Amino acid sequence: MSKERLGDAPIEDSYREKMQAIARTLDEFLNGEAKGSDRKTGFVLLVFPFGAQDGRCNYISNGADRRDIVTMMKEQIARFEGQPEMKGRA
Repeated sequence: MSKERLGDAPIEDSYREKMQAIARTLDEFLNGEAKGSDRKTGFVLLVFPFGAQDGRCNYISNGADRRDIVTMMKEQIARFEGQPEMKGRA
């Protein structure tokens, strides 16, 4: 693992162009021509290789504040952990 803390490294080269294209497309799909604070919908995209042992995860968003994303993820994890064990493929 590199000197960066987990999550601080840039998007891995093998994912960069694809993730940027997905982010542009998703932002346009969700927000149309709106830019910046005129957008109504935010998103984050997390991409990771299955089976990776280093915990590496590539992150991109359409401008969401990382502090807000951290709060949202903590709340989402709490919801997941509070749910009964579920099986599924969704």
